[in-house]
Amino acid sequence: MHPAPGLNAGREQRPITALRGVGEALAARLAALGVKQVQDLLFLLPYRYEDRSRVVPIGALVGGTHAVVEGEVQLTEVSFRRRRQLLCRISDGSGFLTLRFFHFSNAQQQGLARGTRIRCFGEVRRGPMGLEIVHPEYRRVTGDAEGLEETLTPVYPTTEGVAQGRLRALMAQALHELDTSGVREWLPPEVLEPLQLPSLRDALRYVHRPPLDAELDQMEAGQHPAQRRLAFEELLTHQIALRQIRLQLQTDPAWPLDDAQGLTERFIGSLPFVLTDAQRRAFEEVDHDLRRELPMVRLVQGDVGCGKTVVAAAAAARAVGSGHQAALMAPTELLAEQHFRNFDAWFRPLGVTVALVTGSQPAKTRRSALEAMASGEVSMVVGTHALFQDGMEFRDLALVIVDEQHRFGVQQRLQLSEKGRRAGRHPHQLIMTATPIPRTLAMTAYADLDVSVIDALPPGRTPVKTVVAPETRRHEVVARIEAACRAGRQAYWVCPLIEESEELRYQAAEETAATLAEALPGLVVGLVHGRMPPKAKDEAMLAFKAGRIQLLVATTVIEVGVDVPNATLMVIENAERMGLAQLHQLRGRVGRGAHESSCVLLYRAPLGPLSRARLNAIRDSNDGFEIAQRDLELRGPGEVLGTRQTGLARMRVADLARDADLLPRVQAAAELMLTRHADRIAPLTARWIGTDERYGRVG
Repeated sequence: MHPAPGLNAGREQRPITALRGVGEALAARLAALGVKQVQDLLFLLPYRYEDRSRVVPIGALVGGTHAVVEGEVQLTEVSFRRRRQLLCRISDGSGFLTLRFFHFSNAQQQGLARGTRIRCFGEVRRGPMGLEIVHPEYRRVTGDAEGLEETLTPVYPTTEGVAQGRLRALMAQALHELDTSGVREWLPPEVLEPLQLPSLRDALRYVHRPPLDAELDQMEAGQHPAQRRLAFEELLTHQIALRQIRLQLQTDPAWPLDDAQGLTERFIGSLPFVLTDAQRRAFEEVDHDLRRELPMVRLVQGDVGCGKTVVAAAAAARAVGSGHQAALMAPTELLAEQHFRNFDAWFRPLGVTVALVTGSQPAKTRRSALEAMASGEVSMVVGTHALFQDGMEFRDLALVIVDEQHRFGVQQRLQLSEKGRRAGRHPHQLIMTATPIPRTLAMTAYADLDVSVIDALPPGRTPVKTVVAPETRRHEVVARIEAACRAGRQAYWVCPLIEESEELRYQAAEETAATLAEALPGLVVGLVHGRMPPKAKDEAMLAFKAGRIQLLVATTVIEVGVDVPNATLMVIENAERMGLAQLHQLRGRVGRGAHESSCVLLYRAPLGPLSRARLNAIRDSNDGFEIAQRDLELRGPGEVLGTRQTGLARMRVADLARDADLLPRVQAAAELMLTRHADRIAPLTARWIGTDERYGRVG
């Protein structure tokens, strides 16, 4: 029988100080591991296991292996060779072994007196006096009756001041309480039984105390049924939390946008090109949502240059044509300024005024824009995160557009949405990202959103040829730039940082620009980086777009938003230090016109296996979704999504790449929990998410 939801749920949330031997000091150290409650300890899983079930004769030891040995102390002394250390020599009759300690106390030295019998474990290695173990785990052996471990020994993530032995002792206490008050099974039988996975208690016992015959390869790959049982519950809880955000956003109605002015059709008809089938399909999905009284919360994702901004502009036209306001929020001033220029060029001929709001605007310009927003004189506003700060007021905001979703947290999106709440109604939300997300990841990361995919590029876009080269071929690359610019084309040279760093050995953008200008005296070389004043940055970008600058040296500020069809060559320095998604974004700045384009990835040797795999992946494919899937496999979900925002990389058990096959069942289970077992959600949320602000007001 499963306990009734709510019964003894509070027992699960006992502070870690409820365990014997845990005072405030140890509790503070455990908090660094995410352990604040007793149940948190049970979900701190081992990252590997060791077999300590048999004693290896010292004479049979092999360097480079871990082993349990037992012997009698022959000699213990303090040595001052290079640094102070305690050396302990033990023997079991088959050979001698040295135990070496760099951190030790007088009591420890006295406890290793000659004649003491000890059992120890550690990595055997060759030392100056033969085989040795540095800082072994050890204990005194007082009789032959003392048995060896009957299960595999877990090795846990640790933090300063919390040794493995202390963690294992605390874990033993927590496991002992499993049957009485440790954790409750909050998943109902109808969710668990089809999975054919062990119960929560059995799963926890197994992962902390696997039997000696457990398949270690399966355990270390995270594929054992016990691990998958825990991963399923964690994924389910995150899915439910995001679904609750979605429900929360739809508690109040939205303004149905009827576009009585017909501005949407006039906008699409005024474009100098025809929408692709993929763009049209995405806009039809957006358009359908905007006509309803429920607030739209939709993500439009697609590859670099697929035309998401036009879809967003068509949505804005529907909002403005319905007598309301629309706002577009971009993560950087450079991108906000680019969007402003595009929207202004599209909307001004239709009689619609577009305003720009950024943090660095002159006070007078900014004040004028704010007054126009508040009065309703301006119907379309483009800006940075400044849009949702105090003092920003809209008269009638009905549509919020967020560009590059992964640069903003859920809470920032909610804050901007609150700006448009009026007369009990919420604005619609349209979120764009040029970072393609693999379907399995999107199912979990964006469970609070409907998703539209633009999976085709506009005609005329030619695939970019990508070349990977060591930096020793830099002179060849410079010659290639000169040839391209002499032929009337333009080029980018991307440097990751603007300051010299000894640790990372990056080339400074200023230094690179000066060096290239000297090497290419016949070309106009420009420079753009994030610390330039917005006006200077804008002037440089406009000069490049107008063709007055032939080679633009830039940091990754040009990653998104810059559209220069005449640029056909990009060079990226230190490419081995960048993620696949960022490399693909940068590469998308070329190949935007009819001319053949290339991207050269310069790397500094030697390349590690991960860097080599990453560069090979970007060289071999131009498909953003394929690259995103490879990025997920290589680096994990937090990197693909943009590190800090969703926190999926900090999941304790689940791995989205590894556990992707569980996601369809996770979705079905989430629906079941929300509709039939809502009273079990709060304790699940407390267990896996707690008060995590990434999820807003959940649970």
